[in-house]
Amino acid sequence: MNKLVADQADGLRRLLAPTQARVLAVAGMGRGAGGTTAAMNFAVALVGQGRNVLLLDEHCRAEGSACEVWDIDPLGGLVDVAAGRLTLDGAEVRMACGVHVLPAPPAAARGTSQGAADPRRFWHDGVVVIDAAFDGEGRLSPLAQCADDLLLVLQPHPASVTSAYAGIKRLHHAHGLKQMRFLLNGVVDVQAARQIMNNLAHAGSRYLALSLQAAGWVRFDPLVSDAWRLKKTIAEAFPASHAAVDFRRAAGEMDQWPWPEAAPLQAVA
Repeated sequence: MNKLVADQADGLRRLLAPTQARVLAVAGMGRGAGGTTAAMNFAVALVGQGRNVLLLDEHCRAEGSACEVWDIDPLGGLVDVAAGRLTLDGAEVRMACGVHVLPAPPAAARGTSQGAADPRRFWHDGVVVIDAAFDGEGRLSPLAQCADDLLLVLQPHPASVTSAYAGIKRLHHAHGLKQMRFLLNGVVDVQAARQIMNNLAHAGSRYLALSLQAAGWVRFDPLVSDAWRLKKTIAEAFPASHAAVDFRRAAGEMDQWPWPEAAPLQAVA
């Protein structure tokens, strides 16, 4: 298929989509990889681009979660909105940066059908960012499985890359995923990061028949820790910093990601 035909097909999928909301699940591949950091900064960057953004926090109440970092305590969660106990406006918190935040811990959603908890039911335009949590066996929650895109975050170190690849294999086999994207976080050597991205993409294609697409890199920036102490993302606190610039660039490229050809991510029965 040539590029013109591919672009036309992608445009048609966007027009025929039942909702114009795009759902992105972001997951850190290992402790300290920066999954929550990436999810929050993507959300802030997308708001800066004029998007209407809802962040669903699957890590809510845990140390380092989006709700904990932003020091907020929403009145309800996704299950309350899905069950009709609360409206979205009554449950979520809208941050000063413009991001709407709603807790969505997987444990609270047990017994809720995947369709009922689909955020597209009440978020019809813009982007939903899921700060996704894995279960004990490295699988995605039903909520994260309904995402249009899965973005995995890893560090550019041999141990992190090896661990991430093992996690990618688990996700591939557990959910039958054919495509994933990944972001390198904490990059010091950009040239080495490019080589890692090429190697991962090649390994996914050759050994897993899986499309592993690089979503770019974010440079190491000590101001990330300073921003955390201020209860802000680096995109809010230090918008001119290297990491903030990189997050904005990576988030801005989402428009170039092809719209999913079939149904969103689904678990294998």
